[in-house]
Amino acid sequence: MAADYRIGSLSCFALLLSLLRLTHAFYIPGWSIKSYRDGESIPLFVNKVYSDNTQIQYAFSELPFVCPPSGRQRPGTGLISGSNIALNLGEVLRGDRIMVSDYELEMGTDDEVHYLCSQKVDRAGLKKAQDIVKDGYVAEWIVDNLPGATSFVTVDKSRKYYAAGFKMGYEEASLTTGQPRYFLNNHVTLVIRYHRAPGRDGQSGKKVIVGFEVYAKSVEAENRDVGGLPADLHNPRGLELTMSRNTTVNSTLPRDVDSYVLQQWDGGAEDATLTIPYTYSVYFREEEKLEWGNRWDLYFVNQDESNKIHWLGIINSIVISGLLTAVVAVILARTIHGDIKGYKDGALEDGKLRLAKRIKSIRSPRRSFEKPGFLEQVDSDLTAGADDASSDDELPEEITGWKLVHGDVFRPPPYGPLLAPLVGSGMQLVFMALGLVILSCLGVLNPSFRGGFISVGTALFILAGAFSGYFSSRIYRTFGGSQWRSNAVVTATLFPGLLFLTIFILNLFVWAQASSTAIPLGTLFGLVALWLLIQLPLVYAGGWYGFVRAGAYTHPIKANVIPRQIPPQVWYARPVQAALLAGLVPFAVIFIELFFVFCSLWQDKSGYYYVFGFLAVVSTILILAVMETTVIYVYIQLCAENYNWWWQSFLLGGSSSIYVFAYCAYYYTKHLHITGLASTLLFFAYSFLACACYGLLTGTVGFLTAYAFIRRIYGAVKVD
Repeated sequence: MAADYRIGSLSCFALLLSLLRLTHAFYIPGWSIKSYRDGESIPLFVNKVYSDNTQIQYAFSELPFVCPPSGRQRPGTGLISGSNIALNLGEVLRGDRIMVSDYELEMGTDDEVHYLCSQKVDRAGLKKAQDIVKDGYVAEWIVDNLPGATSFVTVDKSRKYYAAGFKMGYEEASLTTGQPRYFLNNHVTLVIRYHRAPGRDGQSGKKVIVGFEVYAKSVEAENRDVGGLPADLHNPRGLELTMSRNTTVNSTLPRDVDSYVLQQWDGGAEDATLTIPYTYSVYFREEEKLEWGNRWDLYFVNQDESNKIHWLGIINSIVISGLLTAVVAVILARTIHGDIKGYKDGALEDGKLRLAKRIKSIRSPRRSFEKPGFLEQVDSDLTAGADDASSDDELPEEITGWKLVHGDVFRPPPYGPLLAPLVGSGMQLVFMALGLVILSCLGVLNPSFRGGFISVGTALFILAGAFSGYFSSRIYRTFGGSQWRSNAVVTATLFPGLLFLTIFILNLFVWAQASSTAIPLGTLFGLVALWLLIQLPLVYAGGWYGFVRAGAYTHPIKANVIPRQIPPQVWYARPVQAALLAGLVPFAVIFIELFFVFCSLWQDKSGYYYVFGFLAVVSTILILAVMETTVIYVYIQLCAENYNWWWQSFLLGGSSSIYVFAYCAYYYTKHLHITGLASTLLFFAYSFLACACYGLLTGTVGFLTAYAFIRRIYGAVKVD
């Protein structure tokens, strides 16, 4: 079965084809419209079942208690029942397994009740069905690229909205024994809502599908005619998932509460079986007010109710960002500018003529960028001032704080060969995230592009390998490195290797559960081939250009030979405390929007998060908050005469990922009902990977911001 879902091979040609398949299931609203004439066959696809109580998903067609495919040819569609639909990378990774079903739908033709099949299950199949119902699994079917939905109304009953999927069954407690009883929904009522097709197709009588509703119910196996059709569909008794029982009608109980009392449970026979009959009804209803281009709106009506909260989150983010901007403005416009101005002016006052003469002597149009600047002259005076000055009182009073560490601020950091690949990987993620947000806001990535986020995100990440290699190599050479080839390999392997290793280990758990979330072996080989044949060469090419052609970043001041001793730091300037305090601010910017993202990912597993405008605004404010927070804390650190800012700036920028992971743990305990070791492991492992991506991205933003800030302030006092 796994071979049906392979998306690539080890050959380069197949890899290129796999990238082209990213466009599968994509449409541009208003253009790629499928219209149907009356009587035309409409294929129904079954996908998977999923639950809020577990992270383990299953392919619907592989459940042992549902109707197996008949293999019949579907007239007018060119499809065969039981055939698998080709999937893109994102669909495979999110656990989709789409297959052509045996349900027969013809445009405009109602079918009050139709027999599908009777499936006989053994004890193992019955246990599986009970577990599916007990864990609250929901099935996803697809018609015309719309997921089957259960309809609801808003709180004020003014609008209808859709919740994707329908329940596989329900649980009740026995009125006599108190034991749980599980009932399987073996009948579905399919309501297809249509609208007149636009343009010439509409003039010729064709229709487009604008809604797909599924209403499931449980119907007993008894009281059926020779064709398998139930005698009563309006008020039936349910089909209980148990092998054998003796029942007596209890006339004193309301029919809709409990139509019989359980007298005897399963007798325990080894070869006992349960026969489950499946039926369905089909109704077509015209929806005059809903156009095809707006047919997804019903899935988002419930989310629209939260727009006020989104705006509240944006206002909260703007207020926080505004306060940070004011602080940064004070630092840049008043403190640093005043320090520099006063520093230069003070050099010409009160017995400082020696220093002024030395400044004048180095003012020459021929002075190169690498020659000593103003701060280096000050450092020379401070170290050799004992020969010329009679006492410490003759030294400039302004030589304090960040000015004292000018000779060490550009000293290469420890473990620089590790920091450079991390920054390179972060730039790769920045490019990917920026591309995804832009494409989402433009509507290119939309809910109809099933698996589009993962597919396009993977493609952008791979193509961004050139940027990753470029930035990593330039920073690596700036730190004094010489083995750029090794640095390129580390950059191309560090983060993708962590990602692949974690997913592979998780796959062992979901494989054991026979879950559709398990990545097929062919897909794993395809991902490795994408890394070896595309990602690695791009990182290597970018690394060569960054190291050989672009070269190291130049600094306005050379580092001293002997490192300066760092004085004891106040508690809030120490690395761990500073990172924890700095991380609170970006987290405060995003935590409201984070709740909606988590709801879409973990509770509404259909994943139809769509408010990308809000997400783009909050993301922009987040980046500004990370930049400003990093500038403030790096300035405090320099004022404390601590020049070890390289790693600290990276940690300051990415420290909010700690709070995001803590919020994941809080969300798990307060909002989710996940049970089982495998599901818990999947949740926290995926959360860790997401926070690692977030931390790398924001850490890189913090590092580059601090680098630009320090180059600016120390370059500003260089005497030309």
